[in-house]
Amino acid sequence: MANVAMIAQLVAVISACWAIISGVGAWKREFMGKRKIELAEQALANFFEVRDAISFIRNPFSSSSEGTTREKNPAELPDESELLNRGYIVVERFQKKEKTFTDFSTLKYRFMASFGRDSEDIFKETVRVTNSIFASARMLSTHYWQRQGRVHMEAEEFQRHLDEMHRHEGIFWEVGGDDDEINAKLQTILTRLEGITAPCFQEPMTSYSWLTNRWSRANQSSKQTR
Repeated sequence: MANVAMIAQLVAVISACWAIISGVGAWKREFMGKRKIELAEQALANFFEVRDAISFIRNPFSSSSEGTTREKNPAELPDESELLNRGYIVVERFQKKEKTFTDFSTLKYRFMASFGRDSEDIFKETVRVTNSIFASARMLSTHYWQRQGRVHMEAEEFQRHLDEMHRHEGIFWEVGGDDDEINAKLQTILTRLEGITAPCFQEPMTSYSWLTNRWSRANQSSKQTR
């Protein structure tokens, strides 16, 4: 009987030591998991802000004072200046929201370290989408709008001109609905971001919790048997 009690005490000591060691490991995993959750929440929140900022930049409604901070060429004609100013509106609006884009981009390397190198595409694609707005603004203000109604074109050339101009205008201005190319790309990015971060918000039982709970039940059952 004494041997049984001694063995039971030994098992209890070993189990207690294992629980302490495992508990430290579990605490470390919990701490790291919490930091990963916080990073995931921050990335999602910042991306929502970026999406709203892009919507603000692409708002088709503008005032006559927007775009006027552009540095003008002394040789510009008034009509040319007006079109160039219109394209410059996106630059002025971006400057007002620049911190939003900076806050999101600064998360890239921390996010990659926690969620893998492939997650870099989320940040790269966001930059591509933003840059495409500036590219379309430049093409419209320096080429398509300048030619519209001012340069003679044959029917086939004019149709190509209209098609390209409308495509760039669909990027430059937010049209809404399913036909909005920029919003569709942003939704694709968001879907991937949500997919990568989704495991952070799940609560699976860790092996430590399962084993310690099982040991606790077994120990309690052993005491009742005695």
